[in-house]
Amino acid sequence: IKKQQQDVVGFMEANKIEFEEKDIAANEENRKWMRENVPEECWPASGNPLPPRLFNDGRYLGDYEAFFEARENNAVYAFLGLTAPPGSKEAEALAKQEA
Repeated sequence: IKKQQQDVVGFMEANKIEFEEKDIAANEENRKWMRENVPEECWPASGNPLPPRLFNDGRYLGDYEAFFEARENNAVYAFLGLTAPPGSKEAEALAKQEA
């Protein structure tokens, strides 16, 4: 879990994407909020959803696997609900699709 969290945080920092990290281990309010905002169909078969979980303005985006897949497909900005910056691989891919 820690490695996945570091991977997400490292990507956000490297790409200068603003984010807020919520610690669910030390904060019961954050843990409760996450449980309430992860859709039921996205919960594991047993137990509670584990971090990292990504949200944009309270809208659930997905877990680490979904983030990783989006990154591998150069679609992480779309996954995050953001506009890809000019010159990024994702922006170039979008421009080719629209041409």
